[in-house]
Amino acid sequence: MSDRLIYLPLGGAGEIGMNAYVYGYGPEGKERLIVVDLGVTFPDMDGTPGVDLIFADLEWLEANADRIDAIFITHAHEDHIGALPHVWNKLRKPVYARAFTGRIGQLKLEEAGIPPETIQIVEPRPKVIEAGPFKVQFVPISHSIPESSGLIIDTPAGRVVHTGDFKLDGNPIVGEPFEPEMWHAIAKEGDGVKVLVSDSTNVFSPLPGRSEATLAEPISELIRAQTGMVVATTFASNVARLKTLAEAGKAAGRSVCLLGRAMKRMVSVAEETGVLKGMPGTISAEEASDVPRQNLMLIVTGSQGERRAASAQLSRGKYLGLELKEGDTFLFSSKTIPGNERGVIRIMNAFSEMGVDVVDDHGGLYHVSGHANRPDLEAVHELLAPKMLIPMHGEHRHLREHAKLASDKGIASEVATNGTMIDLTGKSPKVVEYIEAGRTYLDGSVQIGAMDGVVRDRMRMALNGLCLVTLILDEEDQPLGEPWVELNGLPKLGRSGAPLAETIEDEMTQYLERASIKVLKNDDKIDEGLRRIARQVSMEEIGKKPEVIVVTSRLTE
Repeated sequence: MSDRLIYLPLGGAGEIGMNAYVYGYGPEGKERLIVVDLGVTFPDMDGTPGVDLIFADLEWLEANADRIDAIFITHAHEDHIGALPHVWNKLRKPVYARAFTGRIGQLKLEEAGIPPETIQIVEPRPKVIEAGPFKVQFVPISHSIPESSGLIIDTPAGRVVHTGDFKLDGNPIVGEPFEPEMWHAIAKEGDGVKVLVSDSTNVFSPLPGRSEATLAEPISELIRAQTGMVVATTFASNVARLKTLAEAGKAAGRSVCLLGRAMKRMVSVAEETGVLKGMPGTISAEEASDVPRQNLMLIVTGSQGERRAASAQLSRGKYLGLELKEGDTFLFSSKTIPGNERGVIRIMNAFSEMGVDVVDDHGGLYHVSGHANRPDLEAVHELLAPKMLIPMHGEHRHLREHAKLASDKGIASEVATNGTMIDLTGKSPKVVEYIEAGRTYLDGSVQIGAMDGVVRDRMRMALNGLCLVTLILDEEDQPLGEPWVELNGLPKLGRSGAPLAETIEDEMTQYLERASIKVLKNDDKIDEGLRRIARQVSMEEIGKKPEVIVVTSRLTE
């Protein structure tokens, strides 16, 4: 049986976020495997109410855990590392990451009770990590978080370059620049690049991406022009932006205060690992309370409208003794991720009602993306000259457009969404198998499957309300008193003007009086009859069919 090289996305292909990719080499069905990234995506109240985190269903990986040789984490964004503490116990394989990413990961593992030394800190290229048939190098690449890396994955079937998230930035302020010469050398080594597996997020953005360094001047000008307190929010992980904002605040003669646990952690780890130098000093929230408004700048979490983050807390009133007032300015130095618009707009309107001037990214004046735009992707295609290209990290439309872009240049390409196994051994990518690639929900402290029905039932209760029916039967299988009904999430009065619960109880009492002893002896029959009455009466009275729970208790002699 001949060996083959396979690629299998389990998350991040057909969506933005929740990245989880698998590479394998060896005989069919017995390939040795490596995993690249284990990320999360975030719930919303429309489709996943009450859920805390969402990550890829790793059932296939768990079933093949004995074949996994290593896990590699490209960078410390939650959509690439966030699932690690929740799933490592199921895989129990060595994890490799660079210093900043590794330290963030170690803190996550410690909080989950997993030994932090599970993550092995490695140096970038030319350092090589051997994992089964794979030889892997971390290659510095620019992104919106320090020490992002692409991966060179050398296999007996050829070289794979997995870009991770990246942009072409020669001056990213914090972190390493994109170095074309190094990537050119990578393309020239050996037989060149067989497969490029590439970020596709900004494939529809037609203009070349801009450097993080271009933001310093406009942000400084904006802050200098304000007379009240200035508050700015951005992604907590964008350490370069935090430094730019803090330097602009200091240059305007303001004391700077960071608010938000995630933001403080990122800055602390960046300084600890040496990737952040020269960050202006900051003050605590307690100290900030004593600073005149015109001399104060807050940098806060919550750029995506998260309800518990500092931005949302400030929009609802005081937070840690600080509050915004008329004449203050709030800057969103960020782009709203699709799906988060409602939460962000809610915060913007709350600030507007306070008389606060809200400033968004102004079409890129105060924010630049961390992902490569279309011309940048084309430049990387030319630089690496891969024989094949597999688009990743994007919705289906992004993957399809990126594949077309490659195909138009004569590069063999294939759209591989989550669960699509691709054979990369030959001259063109070939779909060979489909794996069930669902989602796992972290619901409180418990992991549940997306198809388990828990969230579905929660949504049905949220949409239709709940009717709880209690009935007690005596030793002779006769109702002991009338059934009683408790309603949750339903109107108290129906169309008739009578209390809805009493109307349902009256109909149920009549049903039980007519019921035969055969029905009264059968809990399933009683359950079915009372459930039907509750839904019918509710439909007539309020136009809704609630979820119904029937509790039947029997007295024994």
